[in-house]
Amino acid sequence: MKHVAIVLAAGGSARLGHPKQLLTRDGEALVHRAVRLAAATHPARLLAVTGAHAHDVEAMLQVIAVDYRLELVANPDWERGLSTSLAAAASALHDVDAPALILVCDQPALQEHHLRELLVGAAHSRPGCAATRHGERLGVPAVVSAELLQGARQLRGDVGLGARLGALDGVWTLDAPELALDLDTPDDVSEAVARGWLDRGQLHG
Repeated sequence: MKHVAIVLAAGGSARLGHPKQLLTRDGEALVHRAVRLAAATHPARLLAVTGAHAHDVEAMLQVIAVDYRLELVANPDWERGLSTSLAAAASALHDVDAPALILVCDQPALQEHHLRELLVGAAHSRPGCAATRHGERLGVPAVVSAELLQGARQLRGDVGLGARLGALDGVWTLDAPELALDLDTPDDVSEAVARGWLDRGQLHG
């Protein structure tokens, strides 16, 4: 299935105290890893949206940008929430009529097979969408139809996409409890290290 891929990497990591994008698993920065996993699905276009810590994050990604034909999209409104990054990506893809694989870089258990399952599920779903189940809600990683992606240009704040996916009938859902752990706090980092999903020695004062 022809698709595009969007890595959302603009967050400020306020509760964590240092950029989660640059934490490492097996010596690889999480933002680098997310781009690599997205690239492995062979998207027609691959975007990474940056915002907070943009200098350091973009410097990390410049190393692989040419190899992966990665497009960097700056989100100056990143402080207004995750949906502004999705809106920035949707604007950059305004001329693309293809579903979008959307992922973040703070789910350290993420693997390529999760993304491939979502793409297959979306291709066989009625609305052309797939999402990961997080308890009672749907979230990322996810695959959204081209129509839903362009609708994301009007999203605001940290909510919106999940609610729109939840309102659709027939969205394919991925049950992957390991993806429930994202890296918002030092305790989350400690748990990820204990599970072998992050390298040791990354907790700062």
